[in-house]
Amino acid sequence: MKLKFNFSSAKLMNRFLDIVEKGGNILPHPATLFAIMALIVIVMSGIASWLDISAIHPGTGEVIKPVSLLSGEGLRRITTEMVRNFTGFAPLGTVLVALLGIGVAEGSGLIGAALRLMVLSAPPRLLTFTIVLAGILSNTASEIGYVLLVPLGATIFLAVGRHPIAGLAAAFAGVSGGYSANLLLGTVDPLLSGISEEAAKIIDIAYQVNPACNYYFMAASTFIIAIVGTYVSEKIVEPRLGKYEGEEKALAIEPLSKDEKRGLKFAGAAALVFSGLLLWTVLPADGVLRDPATGGILHSPFLKGIVTMIFLSSFVVGVAYGIGAKTLKGDSEIAESMGKAMSTLGLYIVLVFFAAQFVAYFSWTNLGLIIAVKGADVLKSIDFQGIPLILTFIIVAAFINLFIGSASAKWAIMAPVFIPMFMLLGYTPEFTQVAYRIGDSTTNIIAPMMTYFALIIAFVQRYIKNAGIGTVVATMLPYTFSFLLTWSVLLVIWILLELPIGPGAMMKL
Repeated sequence: MKLKFNFSSAKLMNRFLDIVEKGGNILPHPATLFAIMALIVIVMSGIASWLDISAIHPGTGEVIKPVSLLSGEGLRRITTEMVRNFTGFAPLGTVLVALLGIGVAEGSGLIGAALRLMVLSAPPRLLTFTIVLAGILSNTASEIGYVLLVPLGATIFLAVGRHPIAGLAAAFAGVSGGYSANLLLGTVDPLLSGISEEAAKIIDIAYQVNPACNYYFMAASTFIIAIVGTYVSEKIVEPRLGKYEGEEKALAIEPLSKDEKRGLKFAGAAALVFSGLLLWTVLPADGVLRDPATGGILHSPFLKGIVTMIFLSSFVVGVAYGIGAKTLKGDSEIAESMGKAMSTLGLYIVLVFFAAQFVAYFSWTNLGLIIAVKGADVLKSIDFQGIPLILTFIIVAAFINLFIGSASAKWAIMAPVFIPMFMLLGYTPEFTQVAYRIGDSTTNIIAPMMTYFALIIAFVQRYIKNAGIGTVVATMLPYTFSFLLTWSVLLVIWILLELPIGPGAMMKL
């Protein structure tokens, strides 16, 4: 079966895809990219120092001069602080700790069983909505949705007589296009907030960004994006695909076994107990996880320790499920689940090592601060602020996402420039981060450089033998346009109403 791309100009789209594919293939591996950029920063610091480039700090009035890393002092600092840069990089510890707990939940089978229950329990009329929503919620458990829910969406649609690619597209749209919406915090939240905090310290050394800083906007986005994804699936994507006439036969989706049901009951009970204990530490005025000085929640140990909460909740509920479902028979299997989760981070740790050096060098040299001040001056001189500025930034992030698939890799490059620049224009790092997340999510599903894009093509080829990049992009492009427009409108509404985007996180400083 050959899919016809029914947009106005298939030829123009194919040319665009060729450019994206060639441009992405030219780029080196993200780890190599960060290493190259770190070297560039070292060289540029020497040139900037030699040229005596400077800027005036708008807050203190002090003259900001570049610090050369080509000097003896600079080279000594590079040599002695390389390990500290790596181990002290904020996102590293948060991701490792959160993933330890999620590894137990995944290894015990809890996440897979919960997703199957959610999809199988949905009424036929809500099947598409449920799959999109399940994809969005699966982001809490890192990237399990790609390998579990996307193929499951195709299997379910085929089983009920609908086109399997429509089910696959709906799941993929939720998992990847809806990456920045959720009702729960996941590993990406502390990861991005850690990078944002590092970048914010270029302007304010004491600035802190908590992992829940985008929660209000994320939670509000969840059902809106799920509804939009459902509409696009049923009104645009599925009619275009027509009736499935491929060779793949429908498979029965196995209902939950007796052990799995018992495991979910154990997990539910453990979740209730854990939630009750957590509320006991936060709700009372003298709760132990409130701010000891003020009694408030904004800067409390609860919010500062949200990564600990992710770890503990995932660990406790995962172990409870494993005991009930008999998938965990001892402490060794729990440790193995954690180890398996850690084994998937080898490449990430390599990436973090080079990213940490780049971010540190960029901060030491004052280049980020100088660029931010001069960039902010230019934007002020042309009066390019407010909503047009934010929407332009979203589009820039969406475009860059076509060439660099990793959300953290892009943000590690962009944050040291845009967060200080936007802070000088009066916008909080938390607000800049949420605008970035919109752009980053919406083009994931059409980005050939996205880590799991090749896997998605393989899933599609199971049902359409001659499918390729163009097939996937043509199918997913309506979601990209719809999500980008919907999310941008939602953010504009947020700006006009001056709503907080998370606990203690406003748009303006």
